[in-house]
Amino acid sequence: MKNIILAVVVSSVAVGSVNAATVYEKDGLTYKLNGDFQIQLRKNIGDNTSEYVDFDDLELKNYVSYDLDNGIKAFGRLDFDFKDHANGKDVNKPIEEAYVGLQYRVASFSIGKQNFASDEFGIEKAYEIPLDDDQFDAVATDGDDTFRVDVELDNLYLVGSYELEAEDKGGITGEFFDLFASTKVAGLTLAAAYQQHTPLLQESLDTFGVSVSYDFGLADVGADYSATDDSNTDLETTLYNVAASFDVTSTTGVAIGMQNQEEDGSEDVTAWYANVTYKFPAQKNVSVLVEVADTDEDNTNMGILAGLRVKF
Repeated sequence: MKNIILAVVVSSVAVGSVNAATVYEKDGLTYKLNGDFQIQLRKNIGDNTSEYVDFDDLELKNYVSYDLDNGIKAFGRLDFDFKDHANGKDVNKPIEEAYVGLQYRVASFSIGKQNFASDEFGIEKAYEIPLDDDQFDAVATDGDDTFRVDVELDNLYLVGSYELEAEDKGGITGEFFDLFASTKVAGLTLAAAYQQHTPLLQESLDTFGVSVSYDFGLADVGADYSATDDSNTDLETTLYNVAASFDVTSTTGVAIGMQNQEEDGSEDVTAWYANVTYKFPAQKNVSVLVEVADTDEDNTNMGILAGLRVKF
């Protein structure tokens, strides 16, 4: 048992992840572990940019759960990501997520450092998105003082979250309230999200988004639209994504996408990207990837990356 406890401390698993390895399971206790390591040779979009090695993901994820009988489960998650340390950034907190919660059948409640409900939104398929993922990502999609409720039904997924203002804690940017809903019928998926962000001593920023995607079997095509209305400046910023992915062979997949982001009073920016991923037949969790991307901004050159990804 001491070895299990040590493993939880020094390593870190997404709830329900298909890649998660069950390290320990006995007497109602389950401990799972998975990881995601991705290192890229990268050249950013821009003028006179240079090549560098980017540690995109160095994640270790832990998930622990206890069966409490009567359909109730207690769980905890502790995720570490060391990419900022590897990239030489001045950080001292490698914890990406840390929360505990209770689950009863299709519903769960959690509290701690975690993603907002709006983080579930979006259809983009880039490894390194040229612009923001969506307008929720442009504002914020995670916090340290977050309450979250998830309800997962057969064809309906509902999420709500609330981030405390926590003024006495320090380093907090305000209060967040987020909602997300998605439904799937055959190959069609529809989703919507809403966020109200109230910075300290300021008026609120309201963001909403809608998305649609369809899985044709041979290809998956989707689009999303999101907008942020800033009451402090009376300006609106909009962003839309269009993306498609398809398998060329059983081991090779291709994704392409386009984005457009516009703020009132400013010129809009259009971006595009395309990537190819090859998964090794013997081990599908090992893959190599190449991506190119660019925008229509003046004096910019195309960006490119090539990487190796190892998951477990």
